[in-house]
Amino acid sequence: MKPFEVAANRVARPFRDAYDWFDGLVTARNENKQLKEEVERLRQQYATAQTAQNENATLKRLLRYERGPSFPGDFRAVNASVIARGAADVQERVIVSAGSKQGVRVNDPVVTTDGLVGRVTRVAKGLARVTLLTDATSAVAASDLQTNAYGLVQHGPGGGAQLVFSRVSKDKVVRPGDIVVTAGTQLASLPDIYPRGILIGRVASVYQNNVDEFKHIQVNPFADFSSLDSVAILVPLDRK
Repeated sequence: MKPFEVAANRVARPFRDAYDWFDGLVTARNENKQLKEEVERLRQQYATAQTAQNENATLKRLLRYERGPSFPGDFRAVNASVIARGAADVQERVIVSAGSKQGVRVNDPVVTTDGLVGRVTRVAKGLARVTLLTDATSAVAASDLQTNAYGLVQHGPGGGAQLVFSRVSKDKVVRPGDIVVTAGTQLASLPDIYPRGILIGRVASVYQNNVDEFKHIQVNPFADFSSLDSVAILVPLDRK
């Protein structure tokens, strides 16, 4: 029987080898699929943890700002996360995770630790829409911190994040590098919605000619409008 056994083994060996190879291939593919799923799961966990860490760091900076000397008096901060951004044609608006339930109202100023962001323009129970300072409809009474020159900060005509410090008369002194802040209320009969002294940006260039009535001043904002993740809404302490 030995020759038959040897012959049978020789005939069967390729099939056994093929079966073992196929079984090993299926096992390897299954293991590869499991490894890919595990890598994807770990990647998602890392992204979630990193996002939480970034948000936590931002919130800590907001808390330090709230407790620091530059925080405007008579206001409290309602910290909120940016949960949605506008469509391509309305990128100057964001939705944040705080609303009337937290005491937020229309026209409340919105800031980050870097500076002014914009104001609340619509409020729901737990949400609010913020129109950014880069929106064409935004305008803020502002002053030069070094020289007290007064004017309005608005969105620049060229687009992007650059701002203009407009309506500054020619007899006022404004220099590149000067810091521009909110002017606050100048007249008691015309109260401003923005408290005095909130950082806006730094003067990038100053130009004037003999034809125009006012200076041409460009300002680089301190806040990074393209990467907002958390903001603070300023709510008056005397609000009921």
